[in-house]
This record gives sequence, C-alpha cells and structure tokens, in this order.
Amino acid sequence: MSKVKKIRLCDWMLVFVMAFILTSGIQLEATDSRSISWIWIHVIIGCLFFANIVWHLYLHFGWKSWIPRLRKQKSPVTRWLAVFALLTLISALVSLFHWIGTYTHSPIGGIHGKIGFVFIALAIGHTIKRVKFFKSTKKSLKARSL
Repeated sequence: MSKVKKIRLCDWMLVFVMAFILTSGIQLEATDSRSISWIWIHVIIGCLFFANIVWHLYLHFGWKSWIPRLRKQKSPVTRWLAVFALLTLISALVSLFHWIGTYTHSPIGGIHGKIGFVFIALAIGHTIKRVKFFKSTKKSLKARSL
C-alpha cells in the first residue's frame, strides 16, 4: 500500500473515531460522568484515537523529530492542535488514574473535558482545511505520490 493510501486510510479512521470520542465526551458531560460503562467506553475510544494520532504523525514525520517539525508548521491551527493533543492526553491520564482510585468525577476530569473539546474543535478545523485530500481522485493521488 502506498504512503498516500495509508494516510488516506488513517485520516478516514481519525474522522470516524473522532466522531465517537466527541459523542462519548458529550454524553459524559451531559450525565456528569455517572456511568462506569460509558467512562470505560470513552477510555477505550480515546486509546484508539490516540493510537491513530500516533500513526498519523508517523506517516507524516517518521519516528524522529516530531516536535521540531510540528513547531515549524505553517498553520497555527496545526501547532495549537499539537499543544492541545498533548494537554488532552496528560489530563486524560491524570483524570483516569484519579477515577480508578476513587470512582468519582474530579475537577481534573472536568478540565480534561474542556481541553478535549477545544482539541476536537481544532481537529475539525484541521480536517476541514484539508477536505480536498478527502475528495481527491485517483489521478490526483498518483500525481501526489510522484
């Protein structure tokens, strides 16, 4: 499979999983995170989302020099997306460890939710800016891979 096809597959998976993480996040906000099942579903979907983000970054940058290359991005949305992805991940880990220890919703969980929603909004903007890639034809894919 060519690199462009892998990126296309990865990007479509990101869109699909992002819809589920957004839906589960809204559900958790609406119910004040009362359901243990929904929290675990959100955690599992979040792990899939994070793994897909890592794959996306790998396809674009390889395994080395992510931080310098993300810093040099022309788009400020892409740079902020990287910052909020990291903040979302860190707050997710802290709130998950707190939740596992107490099974109660914590202020850090609420902060994680707000940061996560900003991250998703930036990700949607990032995707919309690149909508032509999703619509491109096979001919333009071949031209890009050359």
